[in-house]
Amino acid sequence: MPNKTKIKTVAIFEGSQIRRQWDVEKELWYFAVFDIVQVLAKTDRPRKYWNDLKVKLKKEGSELSEKIGQLKMRAADGKFYATDVADTQTMLRLIQSIPSPNAEPFKLWLARVGYERLEETADPELAIDRALKTYLQKGYSQSWVNQRLKSIEIRKTLTDEWEKRGVKEGLEFAILTNEITRAWTGLTTKEYKKLKNLKKENLRDNMTNMELVLNMLAETATTEISKKREPKSLEENKVVAREGGGIAGNARKDIESKIGKKVLTSKNAKMLHIKNVKKLK
Repeated sequence: MPNKTKIKTVAIFEGSQIRRQWDVEKELWYFAVFDIVQVLAKTDRPRKYWNDLKVKLKKEGSELSEKIGQLKMRAADGKFYATDVADTQTMLRLIQSIPSPNAEPFKLWLARVGYERLEETADPELAIDRALKTYLQKGYSQSWVNQRLKSIEIRKTLTDEWEKRGVKEGLEFAILTNEITRAWTGLTTKEYKKLKNLKKENLRDNMTNMELVLNMLAETATTEISKKREPKSLEENKVVAREGGGIAGNARKDIESKIGKKVLTSKNAKMLHIKNVKKLK
């Protein structure tokens, strides 16, 4: 985890500072474990508490300690020291391992999220309803939300098609998505997110109506071409992805020539929906 790929910042938790760093390449936040322990355990000897907890977890067979990395972070004296760090998923698992009343709100939240996920597995419509409510609470317009929900359906149809063609979820999905994005925008996915000043946020959640429509066209075209071609390898799927994205890319250029301005915008959700947020408040 090279330091040059990190953006140093501090998160505030109930008046306490939790040091964290953003890994640009992995697109992950890394949090200082010592700070989390200090805040939640409320102990006079947080370092000993953390060392004892690591020993306890290892004896219990937990692999949590193996997922702890180290980064140099600025300490109270202004100097940088090697510090144990955890990504968000590991941090949440760590919180579950701390027997402290201060950790209970997090544990209750995790339990609620887990319960909701089980409900959604049994009845997928609940996930759609929750997504709709969440978007509206964040200030998105009803028309934008309707398009966004449709884009989720289109994306799912595409990933189902990829799975049929032997494409593996995760890295290979990301590779093909990047090909589609570059074909219709002229930017890689990372460059597009950088344009909108995004980190972990979902790119589609930060698109304008026009951007979202063109992205849906790119993914729909890719799906239909794949069904016709039946690509057998990742390389063949990349060709299909570029062709599908290219159809939307041509549409974008045609639109831009007619309206006299760029379709792609640096505006993100905060800039696009701030008026709706104010109305809700």
